[in-house]
Amino acid sequence: MKNSLMNSLRNHCSWIPARFILVILGGFAVINAYTMRNVLSIAITEMTYKAAHNSTIYDDTCPSTDISMSKERPGYHWSEELQGVILGAFYWGYTLLHVPGAILSAKYGGKYTLSLGILSTAILTLLTPTTIAYGGAYWLIALRVLQGFGEGTTFPALNTLLSAWIPMKERSKAAAIVYGGAQIGNILTHLVSGLLIDHYKEWSAPFYFFGILGLVWFILFELTCFKDPESHPYITEKEKNYLKRELNQLSRSKDIKDTPWLKIITSVPMIALVVTQIGHSFGYFTVVTDLPKYMADVLKFNIKENGLYSTLPYVAMWIMSIIFGTISDWCLTKGFISLTNSRKLYTTLSFTIPGVFLVIASFSGCDRMFAVLFFTIAMGFMGAYYSGMKANNLDLSPNFAGAIMALTNGIGAIVGIINPYIIGVLTPNRTISEWRNVFYISCGFLTFTNIIYLLFGSAKKQPWDDPSSSSNKIIENGIENSENSKSDDIKKL
Repeated sequence: MKNSLMNSLRNHCSWIPARFILVILGGFAVINAYTMRNVLSIAITEMTYKAAHNSTIYDDTCPSTDISMSKERPGYHWSEELQGVILGAFYWGYTLLHVPGAILSAKYGGKYTLSLGILSTAILTLLTPTTIAYGGAYWLIALRVLQGFGEGTTFPALNTLLSAWIPMKERSKAAAIVYGGAQIGNILTHLVSGLLIDHYKEWSAPFYFFGILGLVWFILFELTCFKDPESHPYITEKEKNYLKRELNQLSRSKDIKDTPWLKIITSVPMIALVVTQIGHSFGYFTVVTDLPKYMADVLKFNIKENGLYSTLPYVAMWIMSIIFGTISDWCLTKGFISLTNSRKLYTTLSFTIPGVFLVIASFSGCDRMFAVLFFTIAMGFMGAYYSGMKANNLDLSPNFAGAIMALTNGIGAIVGIINPYIIGVLTPNRTISEWRNVFYISCGFLTFTNIIYLLFGSAKKQPWDDPSSSSNKIIENGIENSENSKSDDIKKL
């Protein structure tokens, strides 16, 4: 009976490769993670007290077209600085759990470290309105820290799963689909939150909606996804053999028990990757965490407009991430560009153009449509990040992909703690000129860290990936190259 059931499942699922299911549900994992972490960014614009605003006090304050926004609105009396602390509290726990999450993923596989983390975050999201009602700001801060603990394992676990399942020539596209789920999550967060709050006149509604979605995802993932091809009960033999041939690591990785932390943290390409992640995180969190506040406080969008127009930058980023990922894989397959130079090219596109357009957006003044357009262009080009340095996490060490993601994403997440507070301090009056300084700083971070990556970044698999290997040769895009091939990389670019 059992064998008959397995054969039936194999036949039924043969038209959808198991790795594709993993990639799709991995993308939904990121979608759920981002909706639950960012729903507060929209809700807080309706939760907090707003005094009646006199637009004549400041020359660079936009007038409101909604009469209800010009009146005093009740809510929690939280200062801009306190709101910054609340929004950043998630990343306290998120940062601390990255390395433990990588260790657990390496030891037990990425399945349960991912699914249990999302499950705990879903439960805490459902409890958020009650926590705020009975405990206020400081209980909310504590809950947000716990949510960060839950999601701290997400990316290390996903990287471990992708390194065990996805061949090199499919990784740019897979990374774009999985990590691009962040943009779908942002789109849903802003659009659905705005519509739900506007319809029910209650800021708690989206917390319940996204918490339930997280529970549904957990059930689907547990039933259909597994830590590696060998443990998958109904993967086809054809796909399993293909993955063994392409990955060439499924059995070898099991013999490697100890993570070479010292070699990882002293590796020059790894240091460059961490520095670059910090730069990306500052620019990205400026938009993700605080764009709804800019839309509400500066451009004076109401909650429904805020939810709608805040989604457009993320729609652009998601679409462009898929386009850039597809182009990247095609160019690598055709041999038009080396892997290292491909990562640097797309990283540069995702850093320089967004930095410039964030600053340009602030010079659009109170022209709402131009501001939205420039934010959309900025985030659209940031979609190249997934085919650049984000995929680079997988290149350096397939065996320790979880550890690398833990360090880069974990250290980069520290910016999520600092960024909202800095913005709160720099924008006490919520004026255009104050926000322009924020965008100048973001542009500076993006530019400087991109230069570091261009100088010291690499997509070559590092010698410490396989401590038992005595060879100094490394694999790049399926072809053996020696270290002196760096000059060839420069010529190709």
